[in-house]
Amino acid sequence: MTEEANPVSGSTLDSTYVFSRVDSIITRGIREQAFPGAQLLVAKNGETVFHQTYGFHTYDSIKAVAKSDIYDLASVTKITAPLPALMKLVDEGKLDLDKPFSTYWKPWRKYPSKKELTLREILAHQAGLEPYIIFLNKALKKGRFKKRFLRTTQSDRFPLQAYENIFVSPRFKNKVHRMVNRSEVKSAKKYRYSGLTFLVFPDLISQLTGMPYDQYLQTTFYAPLGCNTLGFNPEYRNFENTIVPTEIDTLYRKTLTQGWVHDENASLLGGVSGNAGLFGTAEDLATLMQLYQNYGMYDGKRYLSEKTVQEFIKVQFPENDNRRGLGFDKPLLNNSNLPLEEAYPAPEASKDSFGHSGFTGTFVWADPENQLVFIFLSNRVYPSRTHRNLYELNIRTALHQVFYQGFQ
Repeated sequence: MTEEANPVSGSTLDSTYVFSRVDSIITRGIREQAFPGAQLLVAKNGETVFHQTYGFHTYDSIKAVAKSDIYDLASVTKITAPLPALMKLVDEGKLDLDKPFSTYWKPWRKYPSKKELTLREILAHQAGLEPYIIFLNKALKKGRFKKRFLRTTQSDRFPLQAYENIFVSPRFKNKVHRMVNRSEVKSAKKYRYSGLTFLVFPDLISQLTGMPYDQYLQTTFYAPLGCNTLGFNPEYRNFENTIVPTEIDTLYRKTLTQGWVHDENASLLGGVSGNAGLFGTAEDLATLMQLYQNYGMYDGKRYLSEKTVQEFIKVQFPENDNRRGLGFDKPLLNNSNLPLEEAYPAPEASKDSFGHSGFTGTFVWADPENQLVFIFLSNRVYPSRTHRNLYELNIRTALHQVFYQGFQ
């Protein structure tokens, strides 16, 4: 996508209004330590109309945010890594949303509470699965590495790298999968956000495609789309781009986390996961979200069928007060009637719009009705995840709304 200033296919951006409002909202965010820096990219009708950077990587104001910076996308990974692969597998008839997930993930056949759960229920967070398991507790004892899982030097028995001088045994992934398989399921069928199956999706995708999960994503989506920075473990890839730091970790890595995934569960899987672990630039994210907004098409090439994309971005269980699509987040069910401070995302975002947020301070959203792609990237977890003003100040929703009001 190209950067432009004003007219785009009949829509004119009120630059004075937009720049003033965005600057005000982000400056306040930096001042109140919601994040040390951020960047914002907005595309209208397939063209970039706004891409600006603000602040620095850390509060010492040494390294300014740049448009080429690579970010840890956290849970935005869910819709940008496993989800396109799952959609492709649905297209190919290798997955059925309404068959039991145990049809494909065979360990679940042993568990009566999971045996009949469908992929549709799982992806819509309607299956009653546990929200999260902190697997780090299983790798440490009194703050020290359990030697059967973690070592400070790489070897055949500890091949997976979690961080500089932290290496993981493949046995730990087996433990993660066992705990996911054995985890409890609530009998009540209602909305309960869970990221657990995203820890096993990579192995499922590899099983069904016959390729390593990360390689499948590169060859099927990222490389053909020109999304050269999207991928896992960017430290291996020798980018000239700067990778934005996340948290000063006092529990596990005992240092500033930079270049390696922040999420501990993804880290202990060697950085390659479905719940987190993907890194990328704002421009590459915008390309992938544009693909979704175009219902599976990008630059004249079809990657996913329109039928499948339409199904995934649709609210699945509104009768259960569940706003979610399949993997995708959606606006609150009464969002257009809410004041800005209660809305999610912008109140003027259409019901057809969809996206996801990430723990590190990331947020992506696409709106087919208004042809608007919105990408916000920050490292709000620096220096600590206790910094929650990104949420308290409702910054992402306020910024999103600016662009609905900024076109004339």
